[in-house]
Amino acid sequence: MALTDAVVRQAKPKQKSYTLKDFDGLYLFIAPNSTKSWHFRYQLKGKGVRISLGTYPELGLRDARILRDEARTLVAKGMDPRQHKKIVQTVDSDTQQVTFAVFAEHWKTFKLRKLATGYTGGRQSTLVQIERYMRKDLLPALGKLPLENITRVDILKVLRSIENRGALSIAEKCRGWLNELFRHAIVEGLINHNPAADMDIVALPQKPTQHNPYLKMDELPDFIKTLNNYQGALQTQLGIKLLLLTGVRTGELRQANKDQFDLQQGLWKIPAEQVKQLQKKVRTATNEIPPYIIPLPRQAITIVEQLISLSYPWQKYLLCHRSDPSQPISENTLNQGLRRMGYKDKLTGHGIRATLSTALNELGYPKEWIEAQLSHSDKDQIRATYNHAQYIEQRRNMMQEWADKLDQMIDQHVI
Repeated sequence: MALTDAVVRQAKPKQKSYTLKDFDGLYLFIAPNSTKSWHFRYQLKGKGVRISLGTYPELGLRDARILRDEARTLVAKGMDPRQHKKIVQTVDSDTQQVTFAVFAEHWKTFKLRKLATGYTGGRQSTLVQIERYMRKDLLPALGKLPLENITRVDILKVLRSIENRGALSIAEKCRGWLNELFRHAIVEGLINHNPAADMDIVALPQKPTQHNPYLKMDELPDFIKTLNNYQGALQTQLGIKLLLLTGVRTGELRQANKDQFDLQQGLWKIPAEQVKQLQKKVRTATNEIPPYIIPLPRQAITIVEQLISLSYPWQKYLLCHRSDPSQPISENTLNQGLRRMGYKDKLTGHGIRATLSTALNELGYPKEWIEAQLSHSDKDQIRATYNHAQYIEQRRNMMQEWADKLDQMIDQHVI
């Protein structure tokens, strides 16, 4: 039973310390000397951890629950609330010595809260990208520098290093993140100028947009045979198969977690905030955006079951990063797998969606079913939200027939 203000207020000390449980990991700790403090208990990488949130009555029940919810959000992202607490204390106590690395953690936590509420229209994968390129590019170059000492030359140097390896889109994202981070630091009174402002003026021009290559129907049998004989990581092979069996975007697959799957019903429910098509739609109390629902053929269910059986007990994502299982696979993992199979410039992870769309249209399935399966909004639709639950049974039958057809391709080499 959840605590009430009256229960908290009237809790009396005993000869030994004891706790009163609220919910979602929040506890009131009562010491023999009458001190009452709030504790949050959580699991991090399979281990039980406890953190103190504050003392009562300075911190009331309502505020303790708010802090608990913020800590739970951090844990859900694989972040340790204890470390975050130290970072915030550092930022608050010594503004003159705040390094880029320290403030970056503070900023990322704030960014996480904005993404979680959906106000910015971002997807959860945004924070994953920020984490990756912070570790890879920004922290090695800027991490130890005090914020106030970082110059435009420092910013330009790190951005040029990213551009020089051909990652122009990543450089563009880093410019935006750095600009936002330093603006945040100005508002908090830590610095007086933004060294990342106007960096777009000296940015190298983006390459012309290239469409993702995809396969035609007659190329699928050889592809499936090659995929079945793939010698790389098993989860990469299974991930590529899931793309072909479901038509989801690579980002949606990378962010998939075990809680999204109802294998008894054969459904994969992707939260709206993770769906690219819905990321700019604002959710309100009266206009809840429905999840993107994917009916799973038997073959896809088997793959998900296999991936879950191979996962760590504390692993959040269905497909985990090789060196850090608390994170999802990188953006390039699936495409690298395709290149290892010999499909460089012939097929990409996103191109599998085009492959599936082309094949299903060629096989004569109704356009409405295919569009719903691929989470494409109807441009002629007047409604504010797009109902991804439509045509569930029709799509289930379509994708099961498609999965069975894929199984037959290797032997028959014909459709």
